[in-house]
Amino acid sequence: MKKIRVKTAALPVGLPARFWLAVAAIVLALLALPHAGHAQGIVRGAQEGSYEGNRVAGPVGGVVGGAVGAGVGGAMGAVKGVFGIPDRGYRCRGYYNRYGHFRCY
Repeated sequence: MKKIRVKTAALPVGLPARFWLAVAAIVLALLALPHAGHAQGIVRGAQEGSYEGNRVAGPVGGVVGGAVGAGVGGAMGAVKGVFGIPDRGYRCRGYYNRYGHFRCY
């Protein structure tokens, strides 16, 4: 009688590389969130709204002003981001060079 040897496929013990790539992508996205929030004006809007609200109406005004400032700052930052409007934060006098770029004095 002939004996037949059968080899079985063993499942890998570790996690697949796709899983680790997904984890790395999620971690990088979470690290980028504070920068995106700061770029949209949420943080500065909350700071200025809280300061002005606290100055005018005390602690309750500070809380309300912070929430409203964050909302308005985030909304304006999102609108400017969608339409591509640059937020320089200051106005300057300048000129356009021959390549069409604006330069401040």
